[in-house]
Amino acid sequence: MASLRESFWFVPALLGIGALVLAQALVSLDRHLVGTSVDVSGSLLYQVGASGSRDILGAIGGSMLGVAATSFSITISVLATTSSSYGPRLVRNFMADRGNQVVLGIFGATFLYSLMVLRSIRSIETDGSVFVPDIAVNVAVGLAIVDVGVLVYFIHHIAQSIQVATLSARVRDELSASVDALYPREQPSDAATSDTISRPPVHTTILAQESGVIIDIDETAVLEVGCDTDTIIELHRVPGDHVVEGEVLADILTNRAAELEDGTTGRVREAHRIGTSRTPRHDVAFAVEQMTEMAVRALSTGVNDPYTARNAIDDLSVGLVAVVQRPKPCNARCDGTGAVRLILRRVSMASLIDHALDAVRIYGTSSPMVVHAGIRLADRVGRAAVSTETVETVLTQLSLLDQALLVADADAARTAQSREQISRARSAVTGRVPLAVRLS
Repeated sequence: MASLRESFWFVPALLGIGALVLAQALVSLDRHLVGTSVDVSGSLLYQVGASGSRDILGAIGGSMLGVAATSFSITISVLATTSSSYGPRLVRNFMADRGNQVVLGIFGATFLYSLMVLRSIRSIETDGSVFVPDIAVNVAVGLAIVDVGVLVYFIHHIAQSIQVATLSARVRDELSASVDALYPREQPSDAATSDTISRPPVHTTILAQESGVIIDIDETAVLEVGCDTDTIIELHRVPGDHVVEGEVLADILTNRAAELEDGTTGRVREAHRIGTSRTPRHDVAFAVEQMTEMAVRALSTGVNDPYTARNAIDDLSVGLVAVVQRPKPCNARCDGTGAVRLILRRVSMASLIDHALDAVRIYGTSSPMVVHAGIRLADRVGRAAVSTETVETVLTQLSLLDQALLVADADAARTAQSREQISRARSAVTGRVPLAVRLS
């Protein structure tokens, strides 16, 4: 349902259907009032006759269709610019932008509304009778006035949405939402660990029936399968993994020799949602990659914008600091009796940190501004970490960056300054105050 709401056509389709229903309802109301003594004319409701109504509706419908086409052209142009400058993965953000969807939906809905009302107007020249839906025509005029305001908003929204700060903030918010979903502050009540359990032999291996990217895994549905069949199900994939048809998705572990019920493997396979592109909703690594890609592309020779790279790295620290402050996520879930029924895989915090700081070391050593941003990121993450493994990862990355600066062809004074900053960050991370004391 979430992917449906984010699709580019869903909101415009709803608004279009609403416009058709509204047009039909108001025309029916006008027909009903024709046979009564109710006078709908007044200072706020004008009657311009059949010919005038046709002209008004024709002008509104035609202009709205042209404005909608222009708006689509502007959106496509912005998508092309953003894709080439900041990475094709960010195109999904524009497609899912609710403002763009609503604006284009309102323009299309106004066109459909005007068309439906226009077809209901009758004059003496057509069939000898006259019918003009005055209420519906006046509502069309009101919609045209609203559309003018919507057009001004759309121009402002597009101009704002292509700014680096807006793009970075949107990706940062997605990263924060993904962290909250995958690394909760409190573990679920059925959380468990698989480190101490005795693993039964593999009874059935579940293979992928299609190729693509795993967008999501419904862990609750898989847990229900394990409880229903009195087995342990071990997942071998995480959202974001690419699979080829025939590769292993999961194993069903049990000591029982009896065959499983029909449909068991199908239920586990259906819990794996496979698509063509990754999303950050349950794929925190993809959210980190989006932000890192902004920094890397900004450092390319074609763009050469270290300021954008610095801002992207600083925004990336918001999500990574939140990750390392959370407890290590559970790698298993149990049933009501405490028996483990599901063994999970999780993206390690160390891999997220490595991905971000590797990019700084590989692509950013020639820019002191980016190097300082990377050191600042490592310092923040190292100070906030609650896991010894995370701290060791940060220290390793600082050492690698220090070595990279030694061999880089850069200004000696700048290199010395960066190495001094690395030394201070390493000392701060090594001698950091425990989290419980910092939060008290």
